[in-house]
This record gives sequence, C-alpha cells and structure tokens, in this order.
Amino acid sequence: MSAGRDEPSTLVRTRRRAGSAAEPRPFLFLVLQCQRPMDPPARLALDGVDEVRFGRGPVRSIDRRTEADRALLDVRLEDGWVSSRHARITRDGGQLCLEDLGSTNGTFVNGVPRRSATLAEGDLIELGHTFFLFREVAAPEEAASDAAQAADQPFGLATFSPELAERFAALRAVAPAPIPVVLQGESGTGKEVVARAVHALSGRPGPFVAINCGALPESLIESELFGHKKGAFSGAAEDRPGLIRASDRGTLFLDEIGDLPAASQTAFLRVLQESEVVAVGATRPVKVDLRVVVATHRDLPAMVERGDFRGDLFARLSGFVLELPPLRRRREDLGLLIAALLRRAAPDRAASISLGCEAARALLLREWRLNVRELEKCLATAIVLAGGGRVELDHLPPPVVVPRGSHPPEASKPDAQPAERQRPAEEDQQRREALIRLFREHRGNVSAVARAMGKGRTQIHRWIARYGIEPGDYRDG
Repeated sequence: MSAGRDEPSTLVRTRRRAGSAAEPRPFLFLVLQCQRPMDPPARLALDGVDEVRFGRGPVRSIDRRTEADRALLDVRLEDGWVSSRHARITRDGGQLCLEDLGSTNGTFVNGVPRRSATLAEGDLIELGHTFFLFREVAAPEEAASDAAQAADQPFGLATFSPELAERFAALRAVAPAPIPVVLQGESGTGKEVVARAVHALSGRPGPFVAINCGALPESLIESELFGHKKGAFSGAAEDRPGLIRASDRGTLFLDEIGDLPAASQTAFLRVLQESEVVAVGATRPVKVDLRVVVATHRDLPAMVERGDFRGDLFARLSGFVLELPPLRRRREDLGLLIAALLRRAAPDRAASISLGCEAARALLLREWRLNVRELEKCLATAIVLAGGGRVELDHLPPPVVVPRGSHPPEASKPDAQPAERQRPAEEDQQRREALIRLFREHRGNVSAVARAMGKGRTQIHRWIARYGIEPGDYRDG
C-alpha cells in the first residue's frame, strides 16, 4: 500500500529513547484456536516486518523470509474456515492496515466484519476460527522476539507479556532464596497461584501454608498464627502449634496482609526479626525456618504513610515486590489461561474440548473485572453445561455474552460474502457503543439511559443482557 513511497517500507517503526530499557513495540498474539484451545498460543514480533500474510496450511506454521528486499511474516493456520489467501497486514505511513483478501468467511475486528481496517492497540482479529490480538506493549530489546509458547513455565508464571515475563524471570531467580515476597494486585489476579509457584520453585521441603488475614476474627489471629498453650484463654483445650510453626522449612502465605491488626503486626515483626515464635500463653520462644510470601490488593506504602501499617514490618516484608496486572491489561495471556483452566476443570477430557466462535469471542472481548478467578468459574460452569460437547455462547453466564450476529454461523455457506452480514453486525456494535456511552454519562442509571434513548426500562434490560453490559461497572464514574 505504500510501495511507491520514497521512505523504506517497514510495518512498524518503533521510536526508541536513548537509555530507555523498555519501549512500546508492536506484537501480534495468536491467542486461541476454537477447535483446539489447548494448542499453545504464540507471540509474533512485528518490528521490521513489511507484510504479514495469513492463510490456511496443512499444519500451523510461522515463517519469516525476505522477498525482493521486503521482510515477510507468513502465518499458515490449520483451520478449515480460513481461506488459502485470507488476509494481510501492511503498513501505510505510520499505520497498520488489515485487509481481507476476498476470503470465504470474512475477517473480523472486535467481532465486526471488515474488508479493511486500521489496527489500534488491543484489537481482536478473527480469521476463520482463529483469534489474534494486536498490541503495542513495553518490551526490552532482548524480549522483542517471537515466542512459540510459554506453557513450560509453572502455572501462574506463564505469560506472553514481555514486561511481565521479565518480572516473572526475576521472581524465579528469587524463589530459591529466603527473601520475603510481596504480591500486589486486584482480587482474583492469581496471587495465591503465584505464591504456590514460588514455593514449588524454592526447593524448600516444608509445606505451603496459606491464611487469609481478612477472614479471621481479630481475637483469633494471634492464636492461629502463633499457636497457643492449653488454658491460655477460654476454649483453649489443648496445645496448638499455630500456622507459623506449621510452615517451618516451608512457605507461609499471608493473604490480605493489609488486614493484619496493629498488635499482630508487632508480634509478627518479632517473628521475622528473630526467626522465632512465642505461642499465646507460652514463655519460651520456638525457632522457625520461615519463608514468607504476602499478598494484598491494598496500597501498602500509602497505608504506611497513614500509619495504618507498620513501616518497619513493610520494610522486612518487601524483599521482592511484584505487581500482578488485572486480566484486562494482559489479554494476550487469555489463551494460556483458558488452556490451563480447562485442564484444571476437566483434566481427563481437556484435549477434546472445543469452543464455538461466538463463545470464544465473548471470552476474549470480556473485561473480566473479577480477573482470573471470574474466568475460572465461567469456564468450569460452561464445561458442565456443555455436557461433553462444544462450549457455545449459551453455555456462558449472561454477563459474559456479547452481541450475536457478528459472525457467520458454524455451517455458513461457502459462497456467503461478509458484506451480506455486515449491516446487522454494525447496527449491534453501534447500539452497544451508544449504550456504554450513556451508562458512563449517567453513571450506570438504567432509568436515565432509558429516558435518554426514549425507550422503556424493559427494553434497556433486554439490551443489557444481549450485549453483556454491566451497569454497575459505570457507577463509579
């Protein structure tokens, strides 16, 4: 498209600042194949590529080569719904352009059929029954390369995000040492899963012991952590060693450490300083070989500033701090996570599970406000409802559902052209965008949105269910 220009034709020209360790770079992620969701995803670096060509092949293959001084990336997909010459990505000036090459089943961007489209950060590309994600993400020079898979890493530490992979590599290096680890992130981002992976990599012979500091009554926290002697308080009918001693030579995982009361913070600080614990009602300390991993969704430094959390305890705990991003900011990992969660939910038949296109699109376009935990529950339910068959859109919980009608049916006629289906899909997309805009404007108020659209509340509720919109997501402005 820009071959006639005097400037060199390269797909993306990444700007780099001197001394910058990680600049935004363009990547294409092969996220999911509907017929074989257990197949490993892939990360494709687009720096310096002149053209990406997509088509069907006998096996999946990714080939880089040069033709007439042009760098080509040829992606062949083992997908019967992909045409032999399906689509391509080229560069027009500073923009990336996706073009359908007259394919039988069309090319879709974010669920909408498109003959051509200028790609933007986060666009979901759908070719046949295969989904790609285009992202421009921070990546150091050494990480700006292809990755065939990341599934060989422990569950919880597998990622295609170059920046997160760099942090996970540092965490793996830290894991065998007794250095405390702080895991930060929203609820459901997989902090305990990462903590278990750290324990598995540590080589420590003791057990992994987990406790949620926010789930225990304040009066029982010290007894649960430090143990107690018989008769130390009413109801103490026997000696209890406590969770700290139970994790001796292993890993103690304290979830929601920000909920630990001030008195317990002081006692726990002594445990870390002296490597010993004194049970409630005891007079002698007991030595412990302790490795601590803590997690929180709170801002601990801000709590320290307010005096809600001891600064000296935070300093003791924060040997290595890792921020786990919410799932909506690491969508390139959705394929990895879906495969891993399918294995967990149905270990005996995960290899035979497949996804309908509408179901796959709904999973990949969802924001997942409750993160990996929400995705896991969604998949576990869908597998049960599918009854051993293919997971379809109707098997997903209603909040996950996105607009129907934006993709040809599974049994579409080979001669059906994308333009024939474009208008209903575009109308759905436009209505959904209008609804989201109004929900933002009216802070999730259904009645206000109904008045603004001149519709009844019942119709708005129908559209909410149809388009997978959650008014509560917009009530915080």
